[in-house]
Amino acid sequence: MLTVLESLQLSSDYLEKKGIESARMNAELLLADILKCGRLDLYLKFDKPLTDEETSIYRDYIARRGKFEPLQYILGKVEFYGISFMVNPDVLIPRQETEILVEQVLNFTGSGNLNILDIGTGSGCIAISLSKNLPNAKITAIDISRDALKVAWQNIKLNNVENCELKQFDIINDEIAQLGKFDVIVSNPPYVEKTMYSSLQKEIVLHEPRLALTDEDDGYKFYRKICQLGKKLLNPSGTLFFEAGDGMSIAIKDIMAGYGYEKIELKKDYLEINRVVKGELE
Repeated sequence: MLTVLESLQLSSDYLEKKGIESARMNAELLLADILKCGRLDLYLKFDKPLTDEETSIYRDYIARRGKFEPLQYILGKVEFYGISFMVNPDVLIPRQETEILVEQVLNFTGSGNLNILDIGTGSGCIAISLSKNLPNAKITAIDISRDALKVAWQNIKLNNVENCELKQFDIINDEIAQLGKFDVIVSNPPYVEKTMYSSLQKEIVLHEPRLALTDEDDGYKFYRKICQLGKKLLNPSGTLFFEAGDGMSIAIKDIMAGYGYEKIELKKDYLEINRVVKGELE
């Protein structure tokens, strides 16, 4: 039987040869999940032999990671804004930079009794994070993908959220009047330009849902559409929050201004990239 240390060494070498970044950390996180312990706890178990079942599961995990399947999909979970979310290939993996979007909405809204719309909810990470922190608000989360909404519903149940409603909705083709009126709209829309899609990381191109990543256009299609819809969906003095891709914030600001949004502000992320664009309707 292989010990924990021997398994980690073999797996790290394998993943490194396959071109996986942070190979050792990936190997540790996958084994820690199987052994139901923290990653650092593995260092206290180096001499522990793995059972045949544990070895079999670990080999499967490592083989999947070696094919560039994202770690989060293998584990089936990810932490976002201090909350645990289930994820699978039907939804985009929540990123740390999107926490800035949630943070900005929370800073702006306070604890008000607001109606908030999340467009393109995916796993529900934005909507559920807002719901958990704004118990007096009503959150409506929409997505075109029925499979994504199934994941979001699982995350609503997992996190005991009661003030978030899910709806399948196509913002391009469906009648928006059925959605109602909102004080805040928030969205992290697909913004990868079609011609740039193939240049993304292998993990993304091979495994994450293309529908959630690219607008199959210039990257701004959904920003324009949501700005247009916002004029009908937002209450007076309503506010629109976008996540922006690297280098896109100024163009998004101009799009918002063109649709009559005012008091437009940009907010940087941890890497000093303008990540959130906010505008208000007077």
